[in-house]
Amino acid sequence: MSSTSEVGHAKNVANLQKITQQVTTYSLYNPPVENITVANLQALYTTAAAKLTEVEDKRNANKNAIITRQTAFENLKSTCTKIVNLLEILGLPQGTLDQAKSLNRSIQGGTKKTTIPPEEGKEAPKTTSTSRQSFTQQAENFGILLQLLATLPSYTPNEEDLKLDNLTTYHASLMSATQAVDQTEAELNTKLIERDKILYVEGTGLYTIAQNIKKYVKSLYGATSPEYTNVSAIEFTNRK
Repeated sequence: MSSTSEVGHAKNVANLQKITQQVTTYSLYNPPVENITVANLQALYTTAAAKLTEVEDKRNANKNAIITRQTAFENLKSTCTKIVNLLEILGLPQGTLDQAKSLNRSIQGGTKKTTIPPEEGKEAPKTTSTSRQSFTQQAENFGILLQLLATLPSYTPNEEDLKLDNLTTYHASLMSATQAVDQTEAELNTKLIERDKILYVEGTGLYTIAQNIKKYVKSLYGATSPEYTNVSAIEFTNRK
């Protein structure tokens, strides 16, 4: 479902078409300002509507990338747990095992309770996360764990999902899924900037143009005229 803000942008564009259709019925409507002529208003509506579509296309691409990333990371924590459990029976130096366990803890996440007691009558402070839990950081820590495994001659698992080649392929898929989210988010942000320029930039944006249409109709027909009443009732919101 679209957010209230996104609905507002679409409403502004729809109302531009509505006010354009209204002024085309006014015989006196012949503005000396180019950007509020009927032809320019029609062109602006086409451009703005197309930009809204582009924004939604990029938003959907970003949502799909996020879902794909979530799916890719679903097995990461359980896989890391399996790796550490296997390392514990290989007779490794304690320092090596501690390093692997530390990386696993960073990937798994966790919380550390505050040592500050709550004040009387107040809610206890929330715990503070000690994990580096962004998807990028999880993938980076997993990559470091794999680098550690590559230095261990005794790491020769029989399980296919734990073999180093397969883990390396899995790590690459995590990086790719994360990069896809970043890329689609960047593309969405660019389209949002382009949309806001068309709709809300001072002086030439749709919002300003709509206000100028109303002012021009008011100057033509008067503040109490039905012509002005009709256009003034068409709402536009500056949502930038």
